[in-house]
Amino acid sequence: MLDFVVPALNLKAILPQVLLAITALTVLLVDVFAGKEGKTSLGALSLVGVAAALIALLLTRGSFESAYAGMLMADGFGFFITLIVCCVAFLSILAAMNYERVSPEIKSGEFYCLLLFAAFGMSFMGNAGNLIMVFVALETMSISIYVLAGFKRDNLKSIESALKYFLLGAFASGFLLFGFALVYGASGTLDLVKLGKFFTTHPETLHNPMVMGGIALMTVGFGFKVAMFPFHMWTPDVYEGAPTVVTGFMATGVKAAAFAALVRVFFVGFAPLQADWTTIMWVGALLTMSIGNLVAISQTNIKRMLAYSSIAHAGYILVAFVVGSELARSGILFYLLGYAFANIGAFAVISAMGSRDQEYTELVDFSGIGFKFPFLGLMMTIFLFSMAGIPPAAGFMGKFFIFSEAIKSGYIWLAIFGVINSVISLYYYLGIIVRMYFREPEREIEIIAPAGTMIAALSLAAFGVLQMGMFPSYIWNLARESVKMIM
Repeated sequence: MLDFVVPALNLKAILPQVLLAITALTVLLVDVFAGKEGKTSLGALSLVGVAAALIALLLTRGSFESAYAGMLMADGFGFFITLIVCCVAFLSILAAMNYERVSPEIKSGEFYCLLLFAAFGMSFMGNAGNLIMVFVALETMSISIYVLAGFKRDNLKSIESALKYFLLGAFASGFLLFGFALVYGASGTLDLVKLGKFFTTHPETLHNPMVMGGIALMTVGFGFKVAMFPFHMWTPDVYEGAPTVVTGFMATGVKAAAFAALVRVFFVGFAPLQADWTTIMWVGALLTMSIGNLVAISQTNIKRMLAYSSIAHAGYILVAFVVGSELARSGILFYLLGYAFANIGAFAVISAMGSRDQEYTELVDFSGIGFKFPFLGLMMTIFLFSMAGIPPAAGFMGKFFIFSEAIKSGYIWLAIFGVINSVISLYYYLGIIVRMYFREPEREIEIIAPAGTMIAALSLAAFGVLQMGMFPSYIWNLARESVKMIM
């Protein structure tokens, strides 16, 4: 007879995630029972829940906790990832409250509920201490995002993006799960800490075909989620078709969660095999940032351009992943937060460029808006400067930390290719700014004046970008402290 033991529940370790889940369910119930009047409070209620989760998270800073028999690790690394996720969710909800006027269908409990559950899954991915927890958190996040991508039910592009993301995401999840199974067959455990100890004490298993096959399959699965070449082809179509606020949420939250899981799985569970997967990732980093930047140049739709830009940024982060030192991993966390502020802000500006059931996403639509809509033009300029790596924005410091550490660690050519790609990206980033300030409008566009929530979202994102660019020491030290506290 089997003995079933229920793991002790450590509420302190999972309090931020619990608050996100409770808020999601509360929003759904309010939507059902409060009627039309209650729908106006859904966004505000969601904001309160995310703020509560953020406060609960900050109260646990510096602590080491675990839950579910070690399947979830609430350590410093998980703290920083959950911080990014909460910031992304908060800004996305603020932007969505303004976007309701452009797409009234998102003014529903289901939208905010799915967004909160996606954030719940993202946070668990960053805290996972077991491969099963990684997969469960990944699917919680992915299923919510699949639905959010197709939330515009009367828009064929939105439905197409959701279907493509679902089909390709299902295949990627299958590869990932098969990889986990092979690793379990070779080691007898799915616990990341025990995996690291197993490979350290059994060096003869390092090149076992099952282990190498498992790592290859996991690389495919994670590569899809972070949009690494050649698993990036879904990105432009999905980003273009999804509602713009969802695109911003996907481009930042999903990437942060996927990179968090990638770092924790490979550097905790497969650290003894670092020499084997470094070469693969070196090539992946080079091709990812090069393809992303080169294809972005030819785009005429700004959402597709930023989609290829996000692929390039994944390549920059992979440079730090290849280096693998403690400072490089700190650089990953710093870069993810700075990228989140800039990308959320850029997509928020695009979502503000619209009227009822009409979005302006072609590059020609941005001609002259720097003078016609000065606030939106200024915000977009700040965010594009950050993504291009121009001081004093956060993107410059993020790239500086990553490339300097790559040079110190001997990856000089990879750093050189990274700098070259950053220069290439200036062409299309500055091209948007030139259109905003030095081109006459090519057609008349009418937009609804941004609501207070949108102004707040853009202002907070711009503050984050500039603060991390001009005074990076606090966030950098926090990132270093978080990496040291990984279980």
